[in-house]
Amino acid sequence: MAAVWKEQSGGEGATNAVTIASQILARADRDVTFVVQLLGESQNLLVRHFIVFIEVELAKRDISYGAHPLLRPFVETHARELSEFVLKGIGLRHQFGLQVIETMAGDPARLLRVDLWDSLQSHINDAQQHFVSSVGGLQRILTQIEADS
Repeated sequence: MAAVWKEQSGGEGATNAVTIASQILARADRDVTFVVQLLGESQNLLVRHFIVFIEVELAKRDISYGAHPLLRPFVETHARELSEFVLKGIGLRHQFGLQVIETMAGDPARLLRVDLWDSLQSHINDAQQHFVSSVGGLQRILTQIEADS
């Protein structure tokens, strides 16, 4: 392995911190990204939104917390999963290279807010549609549980 490292550093031995930092920065335009990440109250707001959304969708199908003792953990778990879907989607959608950050002109904060709003709205709708399309499976499971009791 020492031979491999010696070859990679031009045969001169270990690369020092200054050299490696310079090599990494030379690749910054393609390798360094800044990722938008929602934290704190925004995450909690999203989870609470999905809890209420799931409760409403279940109520439309006459499913309430009394239907099964594990329904509350189900709702909370799925609300967190739907929130993670949105948060990860926002992070993947909004990655900015170093060069883009350095050259933003005009009012980049305003443009970013509009772009974030569009992405949030789109990801939230996608998550909600996914839940609604699969909620029938939960109904069938609960019906089977009641039949077996």
